[in-house]
Amino acid sequence: MSYFADLRIRTPFAHLSALATLCLLLLLPANTSAQDVSRQLDVVFCNHDGTYLRADIAFPSELQGTYPALIYISGSGWGHWWGYGMDRHQFNSAIVTAAEHGYVAATVDYRPTSIKEKGKAKYPHPAQLADVRSAVRWLRANAARYHIDANHIGAIGWSSGGHLSLMLGLAGPEPDPKATDNASFSSQVQAVVSLAGPTELSLMYDEASYPGVSDALSDLMGGTPEQVPANYRRASPLYYVTHNAPPILIIQGDNDTEVPYNQATLFVDAMKSVGAPVSMVVLKGFGHLNAYYHEAIFPFFDKELKTK
Repeated sequence: MSYFADLRIRTPFAHLSALATLCLLLLLPANTSAQDVSRQLDVVFCNHDGTYLRADIAFPSELQGTYPALIYISGSGWGHWWGYGMDRHQFNSAIVTAAEHGYVAATVDYRPTSIKEKGKAKYPHPAQLADVRSAVRWLRANAARYHIDANHIGAIGWSSGGHLSLMLGLAGPEPDPKATDNASFSSQVQAVVSLAGPTELSLMYDEASYPGVSDALSDLMGGTPEQVPANYRRASPLYYVTHNAPPILIIQGDNDTEVPYNQATLFVDAMKSVGAPVSMVVLKGFGHLNAYYHEAIFPFFDKELKTK
């Protein structure tokens, strides 16, 4: 049985983020080509520790040839603020848009830190990374079924989903040692878009001013930066930057109080210092915005995943 059935949104942050996303959806142009897209919902892609993890998948209805794939990873404070709209359903519209742009797109579950055992998060890091790695391996294992070009898979996520997308791109394809699902397939992705994703978690703990951020990080890491500094470093994308990093696009608001602006600039500077491919879009005057609709995203993915 899934653990997700009775979870609820528990903080004002979650309500505000879901409301902001709904308002943005209402402002977007009407979808006039939905008939060209097929969807499969609630597809189980793995079972970790008794938890069935599911994906919603969208793809062109008339599959011809192969298509690059995109994995969408929701923001929720790694599940600290888990609930409908702060889970994979956050990207219900985005995957349809991606399919209209010629991608096979999946929005996926991961085990949230809101599930507690003996007063602590039952699933701290790296459980969430293991889960999204499983999702990428599942896409590759099912490449023939969905006409996926298995050599061209990108990751995109907002907030904690942006963090996990960066970790997919930078931390290597190694699976959880306990995982046996599709273990012969790689979880490496070839391009990443981070929408306000954290990059240096101990600094974020110290500098984020939004209520609840320190609690979300403590749940994820199993303590504070002073208590478990090595955990914070192991989970920070900044420390995995090398010249072999895949192309990365960062989209960040400069008034963000949940993931401070310097989380983006420090990361971009580190990428540039080793000659790794990185670009950044600054959303001037905006806070912690889930800008999954931004006009820079598909040109970036098209260049990195369709033309190589």
